[in-house]
Amino acid sequence: MASDPRIRASDADRDRTAALLREHHAAGRLTAEEFNERLDKAYAAKTLGDLDQLLSDLPGIDLYHLPDHSVERRGPTSFGLPWLLAPRGLGISPAWRAAWGSWATVSLVAFLAWLLSGHPGSLWFLWVAGVYGIVLCGRWVSSGSPHRDRERRRDRRRQR
Repeated sequence: MASDPRIRASDADRDRTAALLREHHAAGRLTAEEFNERLDKAYAAKTLGDLDQLLSDLPGIDLYHLPDHSVERRGPTSFGLPWLLAPRGLGISPAWRAAWGSWATVSLVAFLAWLLSGHPGSLWFLWVAGVYGIVLCGRWVSSGSPHRDRERRRDRRRQR
């Protein structure tokens, strides 16, 4: 960490040490008891030397080191249909996942309300799901971000 172990530790230093301890525990270098004991000491540490002492018998790791390319991970954007929702090289942003998830939730709630209402002749839930879906699909096709207006306001505030 730092060259002088007497320097007071910040919350960020404690959090970084806790993250390193979690990685070592996940790798099997620490038992659950050792991990809990060291984690308690990490959050109670006052100096950088105290934090260094918790990691002294563990190998140094880089939390930002990317995994080996031989490891293939299926992200949450694939939903088992990578050719439909996340073509190779492309992905659905978290904002779009949230927007489509909210559409699905609203549509499901409207459908369940229709189902429980006892009026099978009127398909009013299709108006809710359909109009909302068409608007959302239009923004998606036109490459608009679902949070574009919020991003513009934030950018204006930063410029002031």
